[in-house]
Amino acid sequence: MSENFGSPGQIQPLSIGNVVSAAVRLYRSHLKTYLKLALIAHLWIIVPIYGWAKYAAICGLISRLAFGELIYQPESVQTARSHINPRLWSFLSVGFQVGISMLLIYLGLAIAGGVVGGLLGVVLGGILGVSAGIIGTIMGVIVTVVLVILGLTWFYSRWVVAELPLAVEENINGAESVVRSWELTKASVLRIQGVVLISFFVTLPLVFVLNYIPNLFLLKLERGSTIYGIVYIISLISSLIGGVFVMPFWQALKAVLYFDLRSRREGLGLQLREPPSQDFR
Repeated sequence: MSENFGSPGQIQPLSIGNVVSAAVRLYRSHLKTYLKLALIAHLWIIVPIYGWAKYAAICGLISRLAFGELIYQPESVQTARSHINPRLWSFLSVGFQVGISMLLIYLGLAIAGGVVGGLLGVVLGGILGVSAGIIGTIMGVIVTVVLVILGLTWFYSRWVVAELPLAVEENINGAESVVRSWELTKASVLRIQGVVLISFFVTLPLVFVLNYIPNLFLLKLERGSTIYGIVYIISLISSLIGGVFVMPFWQALKAVLYFDLRSRREGLGLQLREPPSQDFR
């Protein structure tokens, strides 16, 4: 890394741009390794439960490797995996805990936004007439969407590094790792929200091309037809490629955020283990 992220003088939080650019540099510097791991992770998804646990663990593995680079304690994949594999089911529990929590929060926000938006439409319609009611309905939809997006990104920002403590720290389980993320992020939510939103827009073009566009073609095809089956397979392969390219970036991003949060809250005396005898980078 060209920047001295491990400098003892760094006490200020990294800016949104610095976090994203550091993640991009990590991603590019270790592209081959990260993409290989991401491909293996995505292939495991087709296996229920155990495969999902493997996917979650490999996500943690990529983040651990990235974090090791940030603190100048790089590890080989094999060495890092020896720490990750015994915690396989804990990584799955972290994924389920965060996923279910986000789903429940989404439903709650959608209901709350719908109620607020509906009341807004009724009030404007009653006061100003039918045309204003239509405008009020549109505003209600906008309010609902904004509330859901801001609410989801707020909560996601609190759990964005939920698997990092499990991947990096000793003597911690899945539930404790989620709580640790909540504690580390409590003073930095708005900044992390900015990082999440910027990163979403950075990866959006790739996701749109590889994940969304192929699915649009399916809407115009007859289900069960030969051409539908061909396009469906192409869509699955394209989505797999998109996931393989995007996932390592997000895991590197989480590693940068985790490094930044810990370095400011707990100092920079961070180590994974004794430096390996060889440079595996």
